[in-house]
Amino acid sequence: MSVDIIDYGMGNLGSISSALDHIGVASKIVSSPESLKTATHIILPGVGSFSKAMQNLSEGGWCDAIRNAVEHNNASLLGICLGMHLLSSTGTEHGETTGLGLIEGNVVHFKTNAQVVEEGVLVPHVGWNEVAIQKKDDPIFQDIKEATDFYFVHSYYFDAVNEDHVLARTPHGFPFPSVIRNGKVWGAQFHPEKSGPAGFSLLKNFVGV
Repeated sequence: MSVDIIDYGMGNLGSISSALDHIGVASKIVSSPESLKTATHIILPGVGSFSKAMQNLSEGGWCDAIRNAVEHNNASLLGICLGMHLLSSTGTEHGETTGLGLIEGNVVHFKTNAQVVEEGVLVPHVGWNEVAIQKKDDPIFQDIKEATDFYFVHSYYFDAVNEDHVLARTPHGFPFPSVIRNGKVWGAQFHPEKSGPAGFSLLKNFVGV
């Protein structure tokens, strides 16, 4: 098993690496797309704006390498927070930007949702919130109880086109998708590395798929 954490200049790499160490999983932070050719599991983190992140991925040669690893090398991929957003078709932060296109959907601001505006819900969504699991048989949720709290920090959410890709939702004005999946590609809106035992369990489950 080879667990690669992608360093494209916009991720909290150290905390993810430390979380994997905590559960006894060896990983490496990689700064070259060539490294993904031998990866069995890939983590795409992210902190910052969608457009800048896609620019960094594109300029660094990561986009094709990520797609090839998943589509041809059978690697498992987990996008975390902004990394989850990058899996989408498009993002709308600082203008419309094309994403990796691995899970169909658009990333939009919370305040584009009428319920969020009407209820005066605070944006960004920061802090602990429950994750309502819709597909309990997915291996990513093994040993994780229904309505467990995870730690969130975000102003945009993934508006999935296909409901079959939504594994869990979280209430913030409305139930937005907080865990998504398409084949061997998963996305988590929250930060598992900051979510204590439940987050560690999710990471352990991911490296087990």
